[in-house]
Amino acid sequence: MSQLSDAGLLGLAIDLTRSLTNSDRFDRLLDTIRSTIRCDAVVLLARQNTELRPLAQHGLTPDSLGRRFHIEDHPRFAEICASKYPIRFPTGSPLPDPYDGIMLTHAGELPIHACMGLPLHSDNQLIGVLTLDSMSPNIFDNIPQRTLEIISLMSAAALKTAIMLEQLEDLSQHRQQVVVELTLEALNKDGGELIGQSAAMQKLKQDITIVAPSDFSVLIEGETGVGKELVARTIHRQSSRAHGPLVYVNCAAIPENLIESELFGHIKGAFTGADNTRAGKFSLADKGTIFLDEIGELPLAAQSKLLRALQSQEIQPVGQDTVTTIDTRVLAATNRVLKTEVAAGRFRADLYHRLSVYPIHIPPLRQRSNDIPILAGHFCETLRRKMGLQHLTLEIAALDRLSRYSWPGNIRELEHAISRAALTAKSNSSSRITKITEQHLAYLVEDTATLAAQISPSTEAPTPADLNLTKAPLKLRQATEQFQGDLILAALAEHQGNWTESAKMLGLDRANLSRLAKRLGITVEKTIKSAGEHG
Repeated sequence: MSQLSDAGLLGLAIDLTRSLTNSDRFDRLLDTIRSTIRCDAVVLLARQNTELRPLAQHGLTPDSLGRRFHIEDHPRFAEICASKYPIRFPTGSPLPDPYDGIMLTHAGELPIHACMGLPLHSDNQLIGVLTLDSMSPNIFDNIPQRTLEIISLMSAAALKTAIMLEQLEDLSQHRQQVVVELTLEALNKDGGELIGQSAAMQKLKQDITIVAPSDFSVLIEGETGVGKELVARTIHRQSSRAHGPLVYVNCAAIPENLIESELFGHIKGAFTGADNTRAGKFSLADKGTIFLDEIGELPLAAQSKLLRALQSQEIQPVGQDTVTTIDTRVLAATNRVLKTEVAAGRFRADLYHRLSVYPIHIPPLRQRSNDIPILAGHFCETLRRKMGLQHLTLEIAALDRLSRYSWPGNIRELEHAISRAALTAKSNSSSRITKITEQHLAYLVEDTATLAAQISPSTEAPTPADLNLTKAPLKLRQATEQFQGDLILAALAEHQGNWTESAKMLGLDRANLSRLAKRLGITVEKTIKSAGEHG
């Protein structure tokens, strides 16, 4: 086995300093390790409390980056984390492998193979783990200890740099105590991590980083199911008000006659049924944040009172003669296009401008299809724990089907689809590896009306006559594929075969459009003509 030469060590150090992003830095690190040690998979994982989170990997399926491995559930990880030194697991170790079913070189349960783990320490604390796997048994046995020490030190240094730059690890051992029960509920509901590496997600995270430290009002816009509430919680956590309450209000769920009382409170006897003085949501959110979900559903009468609270930071409980000063930041969310609502007279223009000091638009999942495998892996790992499974994996064909689907219900629909598929897969599986196959996702069929709406919201859904459904007894899948093909061909024709512009018109990711077109047998051919042929 080769050693890591001084020249290789120097080259790695220079590469790591030149790398502009953590992703680039990690990829260079893994490339150097694979050039030094022959292996089929190498994975860098960061420790987050009781979990290991993959940061970079070579040799696993794409969904692995979305997984979160609970150390106590995986004996090999537990042994590595408990050690001060690199561990080489003996050939034929009976300990289950956490990568069963997600290795690119082997689809099912891993056979006898070589496995090694390097604990990564900084300041005498475990900050991560580096794992190496090879299908060739005993291949790691003769690696010099010096080589492993250098790899551990360089990997730990790269990981420590990433932690410092992005604050991936919360240095505080104890959460600051929440002010009210509503805060705890809002912070913990549905998890708290924005997952994705697409350009759209990087832009979203950048917007959050910019606006979170300020006290500006933020309007979060996006389709149903894209994660608007998660974005609101993330802004609150990254703000200077993180120690204060985050109070959630669903504006669409409050009866119109109770909205003012719900938001601003009331005193005893203010109206029939007001048996006690009650603080409103704005008062509960004092020194913290109030999240007004579905703000577009708020009636005009209530909008004027909300505008006053935003303008003057003063509220007047129902039945009280005096006003109360508050210090509350407002985050609002809607799946409506508020500019359109303003133009239609259904939403106050002055309130819209007050709310949208820094608007944030969350892109639909169909516009960031590269994030689907990572999200799928994350949901699989969460479901594995909930369902008590040893392993829950996704077949490559299943991942491809997920990536081809347009997800009108966005991330929420993706999570529900994987939950449904996991239940079906579990009922049909007797192996310790429960695998979701393409057949478990067969019900994911595009709706023709949804596809048409994605191209142009103002376009009416096609009628049966438009689709010629009466001329031939087409099955639903055939009709859907025919309709998809017609839409793609029309877009390509309009944009002279330009895939990028056609994808924008269809509201799809370019790579996703290319894969769909290939499946439907659609190609663009370009010819070269001589000058004499142009006439």
